[in-house]
Amino acid sequence: MATEAKTQAGFGAALSRSTDFIIVIAIVAVVLMIVVPIPTFILDILLSINIALALLVLLITMYTQEPLHFSTFPTLLLITTVFRLALNISATRLILSKAEAGSVIATFGNFVVGSQDLSGVVVGVVIFTIIIVVQFVVITSGAQRVAEVAARFTLDAMPGKQMAIDADLNAGLLTDEQARARRRGIEKEADFYGAMDGASKFVRGDAIAAIVIVIINITAGFFIGIMFHGFDMRTSAITYTILTIGEGLVTQIPALLLSIGTGIIVTRAASEANLGQDFAGEMLGQPRAIGIVGVVLFLMAIVFPAVIVKFIFGLLAVFCWILAYTLNLASRQDAEQKASRKEKDEIKREPENVMPLIQVDTMELEIGFALIPLVDPAQGGDLLDRVTMLRKQIALEFGLVVPPIRIRDNMQLPSNTYSIKIKGVEVSSGKVEIGYYLAMKPGSDGAELEGISGKDPAFNLPAKWIKEEEKKKAEMRGFTVVDVPSVISTHLAEIIKAHSDELLTRQDVHRLIDAVRKSNPAVVDELTPAALSLGEVQKVLQNLLREKVSIRDLVSIFEILADYAKTTKETDLLTEFVRQGLARQFTGRYTKNGIMHAITIDSALENKMVDAIRSSDRPGIVGLEPKIIQMIYNSLITEYRKAASADYEAVVLCSPMIRSYFRKIAEKILPNLAVLSYNEILPKVEVRAVGTVKVDI
Repeated sequence: MATEAKTQAGFGAALSRSTDFIIVIAIVAVVLMIVVPIPTFILDILLSINIALALLVLLITMYTQEPLHFSTFPTLLLITTVFRLALNISATRLILSKAEAGSVIATFGNFVVGSQDLSGVVVGVVIFTIIIVVQFVVITSGAQRVAEVAARFTLDAMPGKQMAIDADLNAGLLTDEQARARRRGIEKEADFYGAMDGASKFVRGDAIAAIVIVIINITAGFFIGIMFHGFDMRTSAITYTILTIGEGLVTQIPALLLSIGTGIIVTRAASEANLGQDFAGEMLGQPRAIGIVGVVLFLMAIVFPAVIVKFIFGLLAVFCWILAYTLNLASRQDAEQKASRKEKDEIKREPENVMPLIQVDTMELEIGFALIPLVDPAQGGDLLDRVTMLRKQIALEFGLVVPPIRIRDNMQLPSNTYSIKIKGVEVSSGKVEIGYYLAMKPGSDGAELEGISGKDPAFNLPAKWIKEEEKKKAEMRGFTVVDVPSVISTHLAEIIKAHSDELLTRQDVHRLIDAVRKSNPAVVDELTPAALSLGEVQKVLQNLLREKVSIRDLVSIFEILADYAKTTKETDLLTEFVRQGLARQFTGRYTKNGIMHAITIDSALENKMVDAIRSSDRPGIVGLEPKIIQMIYNSLITEYRKAASADYEAVVLCSPMIRSYFRKIAEKILPNLAVLSYNEILPKVEVRAVGTVKVDI
């Protein structure tokens, strides 16, 4: 058995490798048949192969569940059409030159005609004409129309399907590979129905060519038989008509089978099984309808006077009743079995799993009804693409992998409003004006512009919503003008930056560690879990993100943590060591032309804070009096405004010991203010003091 299986597998592999060569040879041979005469016995073989091939294709279309499972059908339809036309030409050559065309054609012709007289010939011509008309007018034309409509609807539906894929990708329901696979499936579907639209015209053209060839064979054969073969008029008419009918049937029966296959493949809708199973399940799924048909047939049996008609309709009525009763009984038994299984399941049912109900998305963007076009690519919306680019930008800037952002519509929101949520809780919202641009300029409320007054949702600055025709005018006056998707994506970016530490979960840290382990396993093995736990590493990274420090250089961060984790496990202190190791990052970020403008802290205040830190019994808490903290607020805001008025992007510079504590005080009033220690500045940087925070102690 094993040897036989290996032999079959080897034969299949060899056949697969030689398929391309065989197809090329076959197509070349078909073309040669058109110009090179072939013997009658070879023609008999080829005609038989043509019938078998058409029957095989028809059966494959019936057993195919989805059209794309038979994606080569349009090409196969073209090849079989050319093959059939070549057989037509070869048979016509033999009929006209020798008054015979082999056994297959003669057998089909005599079978249809029946008797060798004019009446049999007329009957054969009529039957053949009916077959041609049915194929050309009914099946071929219908299949061509269905293929055209399917191709148009498939192309029209592509943008919506692409949008659905993008939405699922941004929501995290699909991976990149799954999204690419679904996009390839949509492209293949469009290509298939487009090809079927063209291939159906081959079938129509083949039917027209068959009619022309039949007319030529009968007309030319009649005169050739009289002039060159010595037939009388009756013999010539009968001989060439029988041969023509036989040749037409031998080639048009496969054509009819392929036309039916074409109709089946383009009319298949959503299906879970093959054609026979779908037909049986849907037609036999309504016992009541079958019983009503039986009643109608019984009434017809009563009305019609002929005995044989009464018998036939009565027999069909009884058959329908028996079938309806059997199906109804089977349906009841199936329902009883399902009910019994349901009762057993209810008895054995375990407590309902409510875990999916308590899961929340890490980030959500809910939009009002009027903002839906912004996420619909078919309407020119590119918000989904902007969110994707935003996640990439955050990853490059801060080293944070932002979780998928689910975008959904919320009919409870005002139509032009959106809401940003983190872990199910709204953290910010905004209002935009569809069809307008937002014009912003520091120190201006946009009074000189015509539009709707408002505020920039991201920075809460006065702004104005203006029409497109006012855009150029606003830009010439120094305003920054952005469209609605840019407003929303910018707001979303600022929210992500402000809450980046909340978005970094332990699972995310675990993934980051695994990524570093692939390229630098030594530093990871030294750091965790031997020196620090996963939670301690997470807290250090969250501390860095909270102050807008990039964690992209994880290798350097892990090396510093591995060095200092041997002496302390205090995450705040470890954070300070990491910050000092990332001095180059701060230097490049807060200096301009090698100069850093800084607000310093009075030495008396520093000493006061150091004493408070040492006397505190709670790590991370500074025991300063409320009035001193209030004086720090007042002095800090005064100095910060002075620096801002001089167009300086100032930072607060203090000793390493109080840096983190002063930062916690400052973030209450100036959350975006950078607080650096002297150890975080490279020696080559020139520090210029632009103010000093003082208090009356």
